[in-house]
Amino acid sequence: MFSESFLWGGAIAANQAEGAWNVDGRGPAKTDVTTGGSVKEPRYVTYVDKDGNPGKVAHGRPLPEGASYAILEDCYYPNHDGIDFYHRYKEDIALFAGMGFKMFRMSISWSRLYPHGDEETPNEKGVEFYRNVFKECQKYGIEPLVTIWHFDTPLYLEENYGGWNNRRLIGFYERFARTCFTEYKGLVKYWLTFNEINNTVMMLDLFGNEAGDAEYQAGYQQLHYQFVASARAVQIGHETDPDNMIGCMICGITFYPGTCDPEDILLNRHSWERGIFYCGDVQCKGKYPTFAKRLWAEHKVNLDITEQDLKELKNGCVDMYTFSYYMSSVVSTHKAQETVSGNFTAGAKNPYLQYSDWGWAFDPKGLRYYLEMIYDRYEKPIMVVENGLGAYDKIEEDGSIHDSYRIDYHREHIKEMANAIDNGVDLIGYTTWGCIDLVSAGTGEMRKRYGFIYVDKDDEGNGTYDRRKKDSYYWYKKVIESRGTEL
Repeated sequence: MFSESFLWGGAIAANQAEGAWNVDGRGPAKTDVTTGGSVKEPRYVTYVDKDGNPGKVAHGRPLPEGASYAILEDCYYPNHDGIDFYHRYKEDIALFAGMGFKMFRMSISWSRLYPHGDEETPNEKGVEFYRNVFKECQKYGIEPLVTIWHFDTPLYLEENYGGWNNRRLIGFYERFARTCFTEYKGLVKYWLTFNEINNTVMMLDLFGNEAGDAEYQAGYQQLHYQFVASARAVQIGHETDPDNMIGCMICGITFYPGTCDPEDILLNRHSWERGIFYCGDVQCKGKYPTFAKRLWAEHKVNLDITEQDLKELKNGCVDMYTFSYYMSSVVSTHKAQETVSGNFTAGAKNPYLQYSDWGWAFDPKGLRYYLEMIYDRYEKPIMVVENGLGAYDKIEEDGSIHDSYRIDYHREHIKEMANAIDNGVDLIGYTTWGCIDLVSAGTGEMRKRYGFIYVDKDDEGNGTYDRRKKDSYYWYKKVIESRGTEL
């Protein structure tokens, strides 16, 4: 079962919660030029072309040649205001403390510390903001778990350097990470280098998307530069404070073969290798796995890798393995009888599982499978740092919110985490995703709510932003108080 030292808590990300996108010297990130969307309509990135005409492309697609990112007057950008955590963090951390949080996972906005990303010195107002947040956590005995990069490369680096396609970003990230470790020494002990680092390549072909060799070349090269940057950050973090615990963060999806056809069994193995193990092996073992050559050969990938890079990887292994887990996925070489489609999901439907309104499989046993598989592979402490249910919430006439579906979701996943611990897994923490409602990363919606705390904001940005406790708030408080025995 769960130990007394188990780190119960919740998680948010700067770009989805803070708001204040242009306040106190912060520079823009790509999320600031990204519109809202829905389960059926993608989020768009907005721009002006070389002739000054406005336009937009689906998120993740390249801009037209000569175009520049731009804020358009007739578009709504939900991340601009987030849930206004920037001004309400004291209230929110007090609410987390009321649930008994031992840990609060959050991220640092790179462009709040370095507005362009390539400056020599940080923005002092940004540095001070996070120091105040960490001191507020310390006041309640809450350990911050800080993600250094959570999908928020400064927009200036994207436009002027080509983002992570450029090796120079390793140095810019290294300076950013050093600032974090130095400024917050004694306030933060637990760190994550890159959020869901495996998404760069996994999303290229995860759900039947068709990506060409050029996209794979770019994806694997970006990943390599991020691996080196992560390894450098681990070394800096350990030099700055030997007590620092620094982890990788993987988008965890449990893959199942659609049939017992040997072709499906092999496809399933390769899905694990490409989607999950490739990044985990580099960050936990300090070297590329044997199957990397096969993955590169499949798409004629030729990486820019130096001998010094390989030394950095070897010397920069993470101390712990952390991951997000929301769902499992079925892979098959056969045509599926029934398919599922939605936010980040498309493909064969698992007939043994239920699915959310956004097409995500409800699979608690898949979490236990993942935990046991990963711990056996790496034998490092593990944290589940994202897990949650995005759902529609209804406010009753008396102001209450009866989210039994969210309680059911977490209850079953916590049960399977306990089983994994009993089976020998060194699981040390659990931070539920979106412990307070925030802007959905995938769809930009507010109606897709994850939190134990309701935020009065709608998909058009209307509302008071007032906070309200849901039934799940009181339930999770009991779970933490009882060390996971009262579910």
